Amino acid sequence: MSRDRALLERALERGEQDGGNVEFKERLLESIHLEGGRRESLAAQLRHRVLSGDGEATYVVGVTDDGGLAGIDVDTFSESMDVLSLLAEEAECHIEDVQTWGIEGGVVGIALIREGAVLETDDQHVVVGTAGHVDHGKSTLVGSLVTGRPDDGDGATRAFLDVQPHEVERGLSADLSYAVYGFDDDGPVHVVNPNRKQDRAAVVEEADRLVSFVDTVGHEPWLRTTIRGLVGQKLDYGLLVVAADDGPTRTTREHLGVLLATELPTVVALTKTDLVDDDRIEEVVLEVERLLRDVGKSPLRVGRHGVDAAVEEIGDTVVPIVETSAITMDGLDVLDELFDRLPKTASDDGEFRMYIDRSYAVTGVGAVASGTVMRGEVEAGDELLLGPMADGSFREVEVRSIEMHYHRVDQAQSGRIVGIALKGVEEAEIERGMVLLPGDADPTPVREFEAEVMVLNHPTRIGDGYEPVVHLETIGEAAAFYPEDGRLLPGDKGTTRVRFKFRSYLVEEGQKFVFREGRSKGVGTVTDISPTT
Repeated sequence: MSRDRALLERALERGEQDGGNVEFKERLLESIHLEGGRRESLAAQLRHRVLSGDGEATYVVGVTDDGGLAGIDVDTFSESMDVLSLLAEEAECHIEDVQTWGIEGGVVGIALIREGAVLETDDQHVVVGTAGHVDHGKSTLVGSLVTGRPDDGDGATRAFLDVQPHEVERGLSADLSYAVYGFDDDGPVHVVNPNRKQDRAAVVEEADRLVSFVDTVGHEPWLRTTIRGLVGQKLDYGLLVVAADDGPTRTTREHLGVLLATELPTVVALTKTDLVDDDRIEEVVLEVERLLRDVGKSPLRVGRHGVDAAVEEIGDTVVPIVETSAITMDGLDVLDELFDRLPKTASDDGEFRMYIDRSYAVTGVGAVASGTVMRGEVEAGDELLLGPMADGSFREVEVRSIEMHYHRVDQAQSGRIVGIALKGVEEAEIERGMVLLPGDADPTPVREFEAEVMVLNHPTRIGDGYEPVVHLETIGEAAAFYPEDGRLLPGDKGTTRVRFKFRSYLVEEGQKFVFREGRSKGVGTVTDISPTT
C-alpha cells in the first residue's frame, strides 16, 4: 500500500470515529447540488456537521456513502470544491484546508470546514525584501525573527526558509523563499514550525498585523533571482544584511544599488555580532556608514538614536542600522519593534493587477498562479484576464480560491503574497512575467517602449543594439537598447528605446526597471509605450 493511500485510509478511519461532524460525498455538481431546494438542504446539513464538531467539520469527497474509496476526475473534484465553498459560505462557514490524494480511480480529497467567514486580510500587511552577500545570514536572521527562536550556529533557523533539499544541504539559497510572522496587542505572533503549513496559516489567522518576508539569494551567480525578488514584488521595505565578521562586499554594493533603484526604504541589519569584539563591530558600522553616505544616504544608528527616530526618519534619505545576532538574539527585539511600527508604504491605488512570479499545479485544484498583488484587490469568484500569451492575446480565467501563506482568504489586497487557483487555464500555459487583470480590462501588450535610464556600471559605451536583460516587475527578458543620442557612458542619464527580443509584455508608464549584462548594470523608468504592431 502506498504511503499516500495509507494516510488517506487512516484519515477515513478517524472520520468514522468522529461521526457527527464528518460527511462523505462522491461528488458535488453545480447542476444538481445547487439547484432548487437542494442548495438550502445541503447548506443546512453542512451547518449541522459544523455545530456537531464544535465549529469544525470534515468533508471527504471522492468516496462512497459508506466511506469506500471511489475517486473522481480532477475537473469534477475542482467543481466539487467550488460547490462546497458556496455551501459553506451560505452556512456562514469557510473551507480552511484541502488535502488531496491520487488513487487508481482518480482523486480523493479531505476538506476541513470551519465556522465563520473566510479571513479577510489586514490593511497594514507589510512586505519586506531581504538582500545581502551570501553567508551573511539573511535566511538565518529571518528564520529567528519569524520563530522567535535562536539559531544553533549552524543555520538551523535558515532551514525554515530554504524550501529545496539541495539548498538546505548546501546552506545556500537558490531561489526566492517566503516567511511570515505577525503582531497582536501582546507582541510578536511567531510561527511554531514554519515547515508545517497549518502553523504558518495560524499566524495569518491570529495576528492583528502581518509582516511577510521575501528572502532573496546572496550568491553572485543568482543575482538575477535577487533582482526578481526586489523588483518583482510589491515591497514596503528592504532589509540589507551585512555580516560583522566580513563587512560590506561587492555583492553588498550590488544589492544596495538595486534597493536604491527601486527607491525602497531600507534597514541595514549588522549580523553575526556574536562572532567579533566591539572594536570590529564599530569598524564595520563605520564602513556601512561610509557606503551609505557615498550613495547619498544618511545612516542612523538605532542603538544610539532609538526606534522612535528610526520609524520617524526612515525614507528617501535615512537608513537605520541595527546590530543583531541570531544566536544570542541581540537586536531582534529592536527589529520586532521596527516591523511592528513601520507604516505600509506601497500604494494600492487602481484596479487589480498581479504580475506572476511562479506557477504550479495542485491535485484536485488545478493551475495556481503565485505572486504579489501590485494594486487593487481580488476575490474568490472574480473573472480575470491572464496574459499576454505568446501571441499577445489574453485568456479569460476565473478565481477558484486564494491562499496567503497557506491560509485560505476570501480576498487579497495590494501587497499580499498569494497563490490564486485559476479555472480556465492549464498550469503549463502560465509563465513568469504574465499578469492577471480584471475581466473587463482592455490591455495592450507592449513589445517596445521608451525609457529614461542611468548607466551605473559598464566597461565601455552603450550603443544601438546593446542587449542586456531587463528586469521589470517579474519580467526578466533580453531586450535591445537604442539610445536617443547614439551612446551612453557610465554615469550617463539619457533616453533610449527598449525592445523586448522575443515577445510582448504588459508594460505601463512610470514602471521602474533594472537592466544588467554580466557586471554591467543600470536603472530606468518607462516614459512612453508603443503598442505591438
